[in-house]
Amino acid sequence: MTDAERLASPGGAHLPDDSATNDSPAYEPHPDEPHDASMAGRLNWLRAGVLGANDGIVSVAGIVVGVAGATAGRQPIVVAGVAGLVAGALSMAAGEYVSVSTQRDTEQALLEKERTELREMPEEELEELTGMYESKGLPRSLAEQVAHHLTEHDALGAHAEVELGIDPDELTNPWHAAFASLAAFFVGALLPFIAILVPGHSWRVPVTFVAVLIALAVTGRVSADLGGAPRRAAVLRNVGGGAVAMVITYAVGHLVGGVI
Repeated sequence: MTDAERLASPGGAHLPDDSATNDSPAYEPHPDEPHDASMAGRLNWLRAGVLGANDGIVSVAGIVVGVAGATAGRQPIVVAGVAGLVAGALSMAAGEYVSVSTQRDTEQALLEKERTELREMPEEELEELTGMYESKGLPRSLAEQVAHHLTEHDALGAHAEVELGIDPDELTNPWHAAFASLAAFFVGALLPFIAILVPGHSWRVPVTFVAVLIALAVTGRVSADLGGAPRRAAVLRNVGGGAVAMVITYAVGHLVGGVI
């Protein structure tokens, strides 16, 4: 196997060369690192789901706690909670659909431009790819070998990855993103909605506060684990932000309810 083939292969320079015996252990990615593009994509989806659920928890908790601060009536809390849950979930879905659709349209336009350039000026594109690998630190001769090898294998994929940072086979589906955001928000929003309705009047707000803060601690820890970040800081940020939001909305609701 040539140096270019080893560098262009999925394992990069870590792969054994042709002189290795059949008994030599094959290269395996580190289990804690998402070398596979689809794995990285799944982790991004999980992070997005956790954040969507977090938004649902905080948004609906703020609404129902604010209304509870203004009135002791159960019906206004139910109406406000349902309205906030449905409106928030639909807003998240619509926003995610528009955002991902715009991103996908932009990526497809860039890929189409790259296809045209590869078709009309292949030599210039090959030189461009060679220059990009040179800028990454490869010697000129080796950069040429890598560029030739990747161009023969998948010219568009090679240019899209190095030049645009896009995987043509992994473009995000806007409908999937929209439904995932809707579901994540809805699931998260159910917790404060149920927590505010189950207890009696005097326990509504305290129970909701405790339930929401516990849920935010869980989502903070999960998001930290998915991103490989420190748990303590993530949990404190999540819980602190949710607590401040509920205190402020309760105070505003109490003041507005007193005026009305």
